[in-house]
Amino acid sequence: MNKEDLNRALVALIEKKQELTQLTYDDARYDDVEEELHDLEDDFNDEYGPFLEEALEKVHADLGSDTDVLLPTAYLPASTSGTPTPKEGVWIDAEKYSGKEARLTLVPNPIRLVITVGKQVQEAVWTA
Repeated sequence: MNKEDLNRALVALIEKKQELTQLTYDDARYDDVEEELHDLEDDFNDEYGPFLEEALEKVHADLGSDTDVLLPTAYLPASTSGTPTPKEGVWIDAEKYSGKEARLTLVPNPIRLVITVGKQVQEAVWTA
């Protein structure tokens, strides 16, 4: 697994997602950009899915979560800033943070899974 290639693919995917969110449905480019995004997501999941799903399963287990592991592309943030907001990523139920809303996000630069719990807790729980 080449981490640099994975990081480039992750950044490209997030940037394409950002591009799509900046377009309105009536924009002539919307359908083309959406199709490009879906193609990037499919390629990303085909290429890196098994590696990332294994990491996600381990993180879910370490956090005591019985929430289903989703495709890696579900965990993407809205930007490449590296600091996800409390509403980005996938909601997970985690014993460690019982009774609190916890979200898991796959972020680049470096590639890592970040858990965000409310506005107080944000920590990397896995790094590639």
